[in-house]
Amino acid sequence: MDELGQVCEAVSRYFTLLSEPMRVRILHAICQREKTVSEIVAETGATQTNVSRHLGTMHRAGVLTRRKDGNFIYYGVGDSALTEICRTVCVHIASRDEDAAGRNSLLAIAKDLDPAFARPPLARNGKSPGATQGTSPLSADLLPGDGIRSTE
Repeated sequence: MDELGQVCEAVSRYFTLLSEPMRVRILHAICQREKTVSEIVAETGATQTNVSRHLGTMHRAGVLTRRKDGNFIYYGVGDSALTEICRTVCVHIASRDEDAAGRNSLLAIAKDLDPAFARPPLARNGKSPGATQGTSPLSADLLPGDGIRSTE
């Protein structure tokens, strides 16, 4: 295979990561901050098995980060270009959508994927790093017991 063919194969593999709607939903779920598997399951409405399978695929491809904190595994965006591609596509499709409701939904998703609206990751205690007690608007986002036990 020539050099151009190899590049085309690599680009195709990269875009394949977005060919599964559940992976796009997962990316949307974690685009603002890293989350535990159970938070991602709750946000996507998928089964833990399904979410874990997709998280593994995306992590092996290098587009997600993974860290363990006690019994919790957190996933985050490891390749911001992927979220930017999703955001760009949402805006593009919204500009072509004649249905106002569909257009507004796509634009809302695009806003969620915008790194300018990203929230800092939460510490294990559910608060933003450096936040003083009671001042973090994100502290309610992570409830005790939201994580899953690691099998890794």
